[in-house]
Amino acid sequence: MREFSRIFAGDSLDLTDLKTEGITADVEETGQTFEANAVLKAIAYRDMSGLAALADDSGLVVDALDGRPGVRSARYAGQGDAGENATDAENVARLTEELKDIPLTLRTARFECVIAVAMPGKAVVTFTGSVAGTIAEAPRGDGGFGYDPVFLLPNSGAQFGGMTMAQLSPEEKGGLSHRGLAAGKAARWLRSLEAAPEYN
Repeated sequence: MREFSRIFAGDSLDLTDLKTEGITADVEETGQTFEANAVLKAIAYRDMSGLAALADDSGLVVDALDGRPGVRSARYAGQGDAGENATDAENVARLTEELKDIPLTLRTARFECVIAVAMPGKAVVTFTGSVAGTIAEAPRGDGGFGYDPVFLLPNSGAQFGGMTMAQLSPEEKGGLSHRGLAAGKAARWLRSLEAAPEYN
């Protein structure tokens, strides 16, 4: 919510969240792709709230692991007895263990995000964002969450090249993250609706 609030700052949109709307139901992510899961959640929460709903699904795709962890990024190290997802540290530990014999040059990966916008009476629209990088041999940085501490940004002339996502400030990360890129596209599309008669 903080990330989206920064991206949509200054817009005429009123952002709210599930807690504020009194919605406690979880939508099971049964899709096989980020897009499928984002659409499932957006439609479900639109129908529960009666409001336009924005939902995302995102994760880490590692080439040397045939795309894993992918849609199971939050549950990569399994789930606890109560069904809770593995912790970030547990997921990172499993990932680094699986890659321990893979040289850094072959640890290419990307963060992917799909944001779905479901509006009452309208077709669902999706927006994607992706950022390429490499998986570090050990975590670095105290910021971010998830796999940020082991996601190295490319060295090739980039402002933050050689740093992990966890070494960036929230503002720096928001400008180049997969979620920030997808949300920026969604924000531009939502702003354009004011001039689109078919959505008014």
